[in-house]
Amino acid sequence: MKTNYHTHCTYCDGKEPIEHFVNKALELGYDQLGFSSHAPVPFENDFGIREEQIPEYTKEIDGFKAQCPSLQLFYGLECDFIPDMTKPFSFFKNQFGLDYIIGGVHLVRPENSDDIWFIDGSKREIYDNGLRDFFGGNVKKAVTRFWEQSFEMIETEQFDIIAHFDKIKMHNQKRYFTEEEDWYKLLVDHCIELIRRKQLIVEINTRGIYKGRCPDYYPSDYALAQIAKHRIPMVVSTDAHKSEELAEGRDAAIEHLKSMGIKYLMYRKNDQWEEYAIV
Repeated sequence: MKTNYHTHCTYCDGKEPIEHFVNKALELGYDQLGFSSHAPVPFENDFGIREEQIPEYTKEIDGFKAQCPSLQLFYGLECDFIPDMTKPFSFFKNQFGLDYIIGGVHLVRPENSDDIWFIDGSKREIYDNGLRDFFGGNVKKAVTRFWEQSFEMIETEQFDIIAHFDKIKMHNQKRYFTEEEDWYKLLVDHCIELIRRKQLIVEINTRGIYKGRCPDYYPSDYALAQIAKHRIPMVVSTDAHKSEELAEGRDAAIEHLKSMGIKYLMYRKNDQWEEYAIV
């Protein structure tokens, strides 16, 4: 199976229209392509789809379904979870008949505050400034808050795939903490246990590597070993924002998963997730 379910077009912060991704997927011989525009959030931004655009987004994808019978197309959203701010993921799923939801944390809300720490994007200084301004430079407190927000998302929201599981490491680059520290591993372990209980799918996300922002996959090998041990289901995501990124790093990621003892990936079949063997 050749699939990608984490794809961003011009309805959000993607750089190309839906048609370009569809044509590229056909060229690459893909079996399934899913779109996952960033869901609306309750403040002005330049990265999310507007709620009133979602019917147009799904209608456009439906139009390509009829034109491309060899390629199964799906529409979802990548929903941000910000405690006490964002709408329930189920609202979008039910209101717009989405095929799936990807849940993720890009925006960390410090406790007892309306501030937002943006941990993603291309500018490392935004990460550094937020660490200083919102957490007084206390990296353990800041990183723990990211994981606590992830825990709350898993426990309270209904979704299918957890996005870039450990994205908090992207701008760290081992400057403030290392992933070998015991306190950090305990947070990772707890998140994996919650994912196992909730029966979520974890993506291996290649974007950090091919964009040169992170030397490792999301998730890192420590987490992948636990995922393999518990046989937690996975998909490969390129998190493409341009059609040329649709297969970027995909084959290497599959080989890496095999080396970690992971033998299956998931795909969509009859409105459900099914597994197929990669070894």
